[in-house]
Amino acid sequence: MSETEALEESAPRHKRLTEAVAARDLESSRRIINEASADDQRRIISQLDLAVREQLCELLPPEEIAGLLEHLAEPQAIEILEELPAEIAADVVENMSAEIGGDLLRELNPKDTEAILAEIENAAESDDLRERASYHWESAGGLMSHHVLSFPLDATVADVLADLETNAEKYHDADVQYFFVVDDDQRLTGVLSMRSLVLGRRSLPIKSLMIPDPISVTVHTTLEELEDLFEEKNYLGLPAVDEEGKLKGIVSRRAVTEALSEHQTEDYLKASGIVGGEELRSMPLKDRCLRRLAWLGPNILLNLLAASVIASYEDTLAAVIALAVFLPMVSDMSGCSGNQAVAVSIRELTLGIIQPRDYTRVLIKEGLLGLTNGLVLGLILGTIAFFWKGSFFLALVIGSALALNTVLSVVLGGLIPLVLKRFKADPALASGPILTTCTDMCGFFLVLNLATIVIQQL
Repeated sequence: MSETEALEESAPRHKRLTEAVAARDLESSRRIINEASADDQRRIISQLDLAVREQLCELLPPEEIAGLLEHLAEPQAIEILEELPAEIAADVVENMSAEIGGDLLRELNPKDTEAILAEIENAAESDDLRERASYHWESAGGLMSHHVLSFPLDATVADVLADLETNAEKYHDADVQYFFVVDDDQRLTGVLSMRSLVLGRRSLPIKSLMIPDPISVTVHTTLEELEDLFEEKNYLGLPAVDEEGKLKGIVSRRAVTEALSEHQTEDYLKASGIVGGEELRSMPLKDRCLRRLAWLGPNILLNLLAASVIASYEDTLAAVIALAVFLPMVSDMSGCSGNQAVAVSIRELTLGIIQPRDYTRVLIKEGLLGLTNGLVLGLILGTIAFFWKGSFFLALVIGSALALNTVLSVVLGGLIPLVLKRFKADPALASGPILTTCTDMCGFFLVLNLATIVIQQL
């Protein structure tokens, strides 16, 4: 290897890929991509400028773009697919597995999805992708695998074994622990275990070995319902059927677990103020700014409300400057307690344990907890205030304010998600700002109002 080649190889791969794309060097671009692992490909693509990504997609043939997108994280693949003209995107989707193609089309704007499907000449393939994209990602239809082995009622053990031998390569990615038995209309009628099949006499019809009327879910079964089913039963997977009972696929325990993890991540992003869907740093700066400002802008107004409480007690704060030290401690500690209650309410709403109308139960449960924790925390912080400043009244003000605000914040934290859910708002997105404003305002008010009452003793 020459010195020039060595220097080129030592450069970051995204820079080498950028140079190769700019030079319209297809072979070098292919080599850089193919030599990278799936994780490295994600990092390389995320570091490319938008214009370079577009040029790369112009350079690569559709089948290679499809292979690249299958290795990328779904948000990255969607981002690139959105940038492609509909006719090229259609060629790319046709070169993907139907499951991945359906998943990506589901996340696109409906108009973009239809434009891509309209460019697919094979009507059967287009209809299949349209059906896959129509399922919500948190439903059995959106989570199921279509790699499922089914056989007709009149098949024998010998017929099934012969089919498995003939199509072994085709069935490689299918779940072969269980086989499903369907009637002439593809309606699910039974399930057949591998053990029963292997040990059964070759001349036996499989309907004599199958378990009739197996447990199944519909394609519209929700993620929460699937979670409950897999918690109750030690199933590795469940067949999914449509409204007519026709077998459509199989939902695995692993797919449900991954979806639950993704759901929790989505809730975390919403609670952190990332609205409008997934955000990646490769997205245009304008889009990222607007998404974040949509959440941060209203927070300015909410914080001004909290600050107005301090402004109305300027004289008290000026007279007892030590209060300024404890104000953020009281509001922050109360906010932490309230956020714990928010998390529990959102989780119980998700699991269906509580409904928006269960405010009385939540009020009592959180009220008792808030009172207990408030007294403990108030005593601790009040003691710290006493030993720091040697003032019993300062300790009483700080301890009482924290205790009362903790009770309030925990009760509000438990109730706010229920109220938001009742009004069809997203509890994960809106609970945090509302709770923070309330706990700050009440915390500041309690500290400064109590201090004003006993200001002569401070």
